[in-house]
Amino acid sequence: MENKLPTSDQNFVESLIPQRFPFVMVNSIAEYSENHLISGFQIKEENIFVQDGIFQASGLVEHQAQSVALHTGYKFYLLGKEAPTGYIGAIKSFETSALPKIGDQLKSEVTILNEMMGVTLVDIVTKLNDEIIAKSQMKTVIM
Repeated sequence: MENKLPTSDQNFVESLIPQRFPFVMVNSIAEYSENHLISGFQIKEENIFVQDGIFQASGLVEHQAQSVALHTGYKFYLLGKEAPTGYIGAIKSFETSALPKIGDQLKSEVTILNEMMGVTLVDIVTKLNDEIIAKSQMKTVIM
């Protein structure tokens, strides 16, 4: 199977997650391994989480969750299977020190801590210009 990394091919990235426009909060994959992924997302004015030019904290949470979905979707892609649907099972922690603006490029690093029976525990760090602006730990669940 062809390795398509790194990629910012929007159609390919969207094929790996269950979300569709206007609810897509990832647009690139820079790195992938069994326990790790780096995703990217450029904030545009028409984004549903942008208010007064600022990408809201709820958008950061969704971007992080979709980064986890992207990891799962790429894993299934490598296996030749369709990406599964999942959801946030629990957010153990979330903190943000800054909210990005229109035009900013987010970079999120997902670290898989544990994966068992469709439940994945992850740490996620989101950076803007190499500065950490958000951190979370969450569980996602595959349906």
